[in-house]
Amino acid sequence: MLASRTLRRRLLIASGASLAVIGLMTSCTAGTPESTTAAVDTAAENAKTGETIKIGFSGPAADHGWLGAINTAAIAEAKKFSDVDLVIAEGTNDANLQISQVETFINDKVDAIVLLPTDGAALTDVAIKAMQAGIPVINVDREFSSTFAARTTILGDNYGMGVSAGTYICEQLDGKKDAVVAEIAGIDSLPLTQERSEGFKDALSDCGLKVNNRVAADFTVQGGEAAASQLLAAAPKIDAIWNHDDDQGVGVLAAIDTAGRDEFFMVGGAGSANVMRAIEAGDSVLKATVIYPSTQAADGIALARLIVQGKGMSDLVESSVPRKVQLYAPVVTKDNVAVYLPSAFES
Repeated sequence: MLASRTLRRRLLIASGASLAVIGLMTSCTAGTPESTTAAVDTAAENAKTGETIKIGFSGPAADHGWLGAINTAAIAEAKKFSDVDLVIAEGTNDANLQISQVETFINDKVDAIVLLPTDGAALTDVAIKAMQAGIPVINVDREFSSTFAARTTILGDNYGMGVSAGTYICEQLDGKKDAVVAEIAGIDSLPLTQERSEGFKDALSDCGLKVNNRVAADFTVQGGEAAASQLLAAAPKIDAIWNHDDDQGVGVLAAIDTAGRDEFFMVGGAGSANVMRAIEAGDSVLKATVIYPSTQAADGIALARLIVQGKGMSDLVESSVPRKVQLYAPVVTKDNVAVYLPSAFES
């Protein structure tokens, strides 16, 4: 079982190392002088101002810290390029409104569309329509139901989040076979929640642990507090908790404080700044969080520019932007929090 856990960790690290840091503007490629020079040349070429392109961006309503960070990062990324004209649609959770936004982009003949769909299946047909019109679509976070709907898809790693959280908890509870592990999930009907729970369960099983107590919330502060109160009342003793989402974690921590419980440690999810500050301070039950990158739409803007201008990613030998990019889900602890805190979102 230890070998299995080690292999999974190595696979995650390998995928994260190759795709989590997208070297669009600079290169740190190791190897022969020739390969290094080629990578530097590609990076320099990518950095050159090209013909101005118009990118349509439709994202979610900023009713959650992570979702707000998605929009903010995308806008900030576009401002870095003098050859990008970003057209921003109003953030929405209404699939029909978002469909009309994409149709407007098509009618306006934008050069590319970066789209975080409120519902991937519902937006699939209009995304295919854009692709058929010769407009590359960059699908962010929530996948369409057809591969024909996007030129490139950028995803976080929900299963990997669960694996990272479970692996960290296994390491902290090493040898404690009777440890009680609890899980506070997000919305159970969502595939992303199911994938996070599956990864968590798989990682725990590799070290002989299991989820002893589980509740689901709804990614809100109020839902987190209610779910955590229910969990704490049902479980008189807990050794570790994984909370899927740092926004709902604000409520989770309020419930923990009200209950006066501190016999366990807690791992967060998504990577908010307030959680990272608590980890840095070291004065609460929060000891780690697992990142679900809020840079996905920003990466989408950068890749849309490269695709339209016929460029590739400077750290890859392949001359075209990949069809799919999945970002890594690293664990943030007191040892490395300084690396991640500057880019964390507020919840």
